[in-house]
Amino acid sequence: MSDTVRSPIPVAAAVPEGGILAQVLWIAAFAAATAAGARVEIPNQPVPFTLQTPIVLLAGAFLGARNGALSQLLYLAAGMIGLPVFAGGAFGLAKLIGPTGGYLLAFPASAAIAGYLVQRGQSLVWRSLSMAAALCLIFLSGTAQLYAVYFHDVRQAIASGVLIFSWWDLLKLSVAVLIYHEVARRWPRLPIA
Repeated sequence: MSDTVRSPIPVAAAVPEGGILAQVLWIAAFAAATAAGARVEIPNQPVPFTLQTPIVLLAGAFLGARNGALSQLLYLAAGMIGLPVFAGGAFGLAKLIGPTGGYLLAFPASAAIAGYLVQRGQSLVWRSLSMAAALCLIFLSGTAQLYAVYFHDVRQAIASGVLIFSWWDLLKLSVAVLIYHEVARRWPRLPIA
């Protein structure tokens, strides 16, 4: 029998910084946060006001381009298999091909763009522009699908797909940028990607 006693390794210490398990957990956490953001909803037709977009932007910023996109693909997959993760507790293909589908389908690419661009600079202005570019992709995709499947009028699609959300999304963009900027300033290297 050995004279040395082995102490159990704490679970947190068993996962190396940036290890696969940590990445999977953070990807799942941001997918769940996006679903939670969909539940914070102000009804509006045909597209509701939700808190999803800042979470999408933060997923890319914190997790990087690849893992940020994966978190949003996981979110979409959860909705496609029947989990009520979309706004209003909805799920399924109908949400992705309907009026709100363009916004939802842009989430993975938007997170990837935010993740790629945010890492290229450290100033508040750069981070703001990076996340604004990612948000513009969501608006572009959402408005295009809104035009194609709902309004069939460019002006009406822009008014109902972009302009109505401009003040709300400017506020959400500002909050996302400030959250990321402050966290990244205090902890330049997070063990998540």
